[in-house]
Amino acid sequence: MNDPQLDPGDIAALFDRTRLRMARELRGFSQVQLAREVGSVTAASVSQFENGHTRPASSTLNRIAVALRVPPSFFAAPARPPAQEQINGFFRSLRSTSPRDRQQALAYVHLARELALELEKYVVLPEFNLPRAAADGGRSLQAADIEQAAALVRAHWKVPPGPVENVVRLLEMNGIVVVRFRVSIEKVDAFCVDFPDRPVVALGADKGLRDRSRFDAAHELGHLVLHGIDGQIADKATENQANEFAAAFLMPATDIKHELPDRLDWPAFLRLKAKWHVSIAALLVRAKSLGVMSEHTYAQGWKALSVRGWRKVEPGSLGNPETPVLLQRALELTETTGVSYSSFIQRSGLPEADVRTLLDRDFTERPRVKF
Repeated sequence: MNDPQLDPGDIAALFDRTRLRMARELRGFSQVQLAREVGSVTAASVSQFENGHTRPASSTLNRIAVALRVPPSFFAAPARPPAQEQINGFFRSLRSTSPRDRQQALAYVHLARELALELEKYVVLPEFNLPRAAADGGRSLQAADIEQAAALVRAHWKVPPGPVENVVRLLEMNGIVVVRFRVSIEKVDAFCVDFPDRPVVALGADKGLRDRSRFDAAHELGHLVLHGIDGQIADKATENQANEFAAAFLMPATDIKHELPDRLDWPAFLRLKAKWHVSIAALLVRAKSLGVMSEHTYAQGWKALSVRGWRKVEPGSLGNPETPVLLQRALELTETTGVSYSSFIQRSGLPEADVRTLLDRDFTERPRVKF
């Protein structure tokens, strides 16, 4: 367990190599760049520290902490098993996501898991509650299986028929940590990491569209349900499966099929968008996949979306994206137990600036007047 009273020698003795790598990747540094920032170590030394071949001296660890903008106590091993280093995320196209961006995004998600586990020392978070659909990473799934899996999750979570009121809240109520990135990680789309103790879904901050962000959240839920803990850079097949799951989860066939138009009735699509809080594009795909719309009409619809510029910006804004609240509310509840925010940060050893970034909230010791 991290302890603010640990002296430098104790921190060095409890040095956790995975924490060093996490902190380095949070800052987007390579081992060479970190060595340059520290000034008194080589890249080879950093590599040895991270591989567990050697431990840094207390003075070196303090300089590394300064370079990485984390408290020295961050490097002390917590009193719990660390996350498996091989756990990756379900990232999308390699073409648009650099390895450095993926590593930095993954580091923030690992930090979100650490924050959740620290909060669980003081408050009870919702139990992780998610049925799994396949044991083979989804390789044998057919379209009907995916529809059934989405229906299974809705039934298991007791989601009433019709539109899902709040996808992000539903995930959080069932023990999945959701964060929305407020960091300058370019070209990283939504992704998830299926940690065995508590999965984390990361949503991009750049998608200010409620309908697309909801679909992203349901898409990542699809990965968790269909593809297990074999996190990877998703291939086309798994991405298509996650999209099919999201569509079935957000727009169950039994609820929406009779509402979908079989022609390009844009006013009707706009009304459905307002009701179901999904994009016109998603409705168009659903109409085709459920056999309501012909291939020809569907193709004409996509051409019309392109010509009108609706593939980038659709009419019928639905407002702001759904906001994660689980970590924020857990921290507020922690404060009611007599552990202030500053005390929690000190005890946890987590870097405060990054906790603020994850929570996207300005914390002060003084209560804020609300109207």
